[in-house]
Amino acid sequence: MSEATSLSTPVGQAGNLSRNHLLRRLLSAVAIMILVIFALIETVPFVLTIANSFKCLPATRQASEAFIPSSSFGDCTTDQGIPLSIDEVANGLTFQPTLEGYEGILEFEFERWFFNSIVYSVAITALRVMLDSLAGYALARMDFPGRRIMFFIILGTMMIPGIVLLIPRFLILKEMGLLNTYQGFIFSLGADAFGVFLMKQFFEAIPEEIEQAAMVDGANRFTIFFRIVLPMATPALTALVIFSFQGTWNNFMDALIIVNGDSSLWNLPLGLANLRGPFGDTLEWNIFLAGAVFTTLPIALLFFFFQRLFIEGISYSGLKG
Repeated sequence: MSEATSLSTPVGQAGNLSRNHLLRRLLSAVAIMILVIFALIETVPFVLTIANSFKCLPATRQASEAFIPSSSFGDCTTDQGIPLSIDEVANGLTFQPTLEGYEGILEFEFERWFFNSIVYSVAITALRVMLDSLAGYALARMDFPGRRIMFFIILGTMMIPGIVLLIPRFLILKEMGLLNTYQGFIFSLGADAFGVFLMKQFFEAIPEEIEQAAMVDGANRFTIFFRIVLPMATPALTALVIFSFQGTWNNFMDALIIVNGDSSLWNLPLGLANLRGPFGDTLEWNIFLAGAVFTTLPIALLFFFFQRLFIEGISYSGLKG
């Protein structure tokens, strides 16, 4: 009897292990399926945006769900200049691709808006990298009177909705004569509380012994910061660059307040918003969506190439509170 029991026990354990292994694989498969479904749902708006940017105007309004190009690129009008009917440019989930939207967006000051967005984003990102990292390092490593109070004030500004600061910023820039200027837009957004907080959290995760060893060798604070600490902060700097560049590139509200009076200073979000007219009555969807594709691609490429460093920066910055 005891021999039978001893023989059946390993068999039963093996069966349990097999069932547990099968259950884990089943749960993993279900989790992957759920992630795939949600990923497809998230990509649908972007896919439809690209598809509709290559459609004729009637197709964007009456066959917006079509996303499969049916043939080579063609025109939206006949040789006599008569617009093609919806049946001729779309059928079910297929559509005839055209470059009408991309040709139409170039008839506006799109190149100027694109150039302004690059200038604003690069300049503001550079200023934030420099100023936020210096301020974050000072709060993390230097002991001076009022340091904790200053840090709490910076945290407090993060709790204030950005729209509340629009009117004070407008009044200050107006008194300084910086409205409708490049420098007014750039300098007013050249530093932010979140960047200071992000860099402070990362610098506190760096062992102080590294800096103490440099001090023993005679290095001063600036040498330590620029030659030792800052190169070690690449993940946090990458995260700050992505956040700053993305935020500035998509910044509509501040552009509306600061540079709305001069169309030659508009950025892409402000320029695209003005394509629709005061009541949306002049909006041509294929042109608008073509501009939206141009606006989205730089940010998508930026995150795609630097996503690893971006994730590292976010994870390291949360190591210490």
